[in-house]
Amino acid sequence: MMKEFEGRTEQEAIAKAIEELHIEREDFDVEIVEPVRKGLFKKSNVKIRIHFEDENDVLPESYDSRSTLDEDEEELDAPINSELEDKLLLFVATILEKMGYQGKVSISFRKARKLGLNIESDNSSIIIGRKGKNLDAIQLLANVYAGQIDPDLKVIIDSENYRMRHEEQLIRMAFKTAEQVKKSGRSRLLEPMNPYERRLVHTALNDFGGVETKSEGEGLYKQIRITNQKH
Repeated sequence: MMKEFEGRTEQEAIAKAIEELHIEREDFDVEIVEPVRKGLFKKSNVKIRIHFEDENDVLPESYDSRSTLDEDEEELDAPINSELEDKLLLFVATILEKMGYQGKVSISFRKARKLGLNIESDNSSIIIGRKGKNLDAIQLLANVYAGQIDPDLKVIIDSENYRMRHEEQLIRMAFKTAEQVKKSGRSRLLEPMNPYERRLVHTALNDFGGVETKSEGEGLYKQIRITNQKH
């Protein structure tokens, strides 16, 4: 897809694109449509056109879209623990307040061992953070807090459906890289990922014929190497 943005400088226009579309700089190409022109009293804005993959692009048929929810878990209508739910809503809302942002926190789903919370805010792009790091940090704090009351409960926090979009972006990248590996015969190493992201990619490529995946590295964030399948 293509979209145009303006700014006083090229960097400012790019920053606007990243903030509005919630994509990383390496995920799009920039074309200068109108460069800065200096007038007698002021300079004109620069206009850029960015080319990027639409999140609504069709994924390969072998990919069965999944969210962070397990499909075999039963959906629950009644509160898991109404007192704990109220405390978690207040806890996350307080975190946002301490961060200096206003937002509405609500329950998005209930599962047997999971509770989903959704954040609505005019500052959602900041709350989500680069590659979801801020959202992950809030989720970590919420899980530490919930674990003191119910150790078996896992809290999933989302905003603007970021987690589903991020999953689909990871899968799209994994399939694209796997195709490159099959054509070139050379292995490729993906960017460092947390355990959940790695499991997602391994599972998605299980049925992708002709390639194999394995994790490499130490620590929490490891990389996945995609290689041609050995016969």
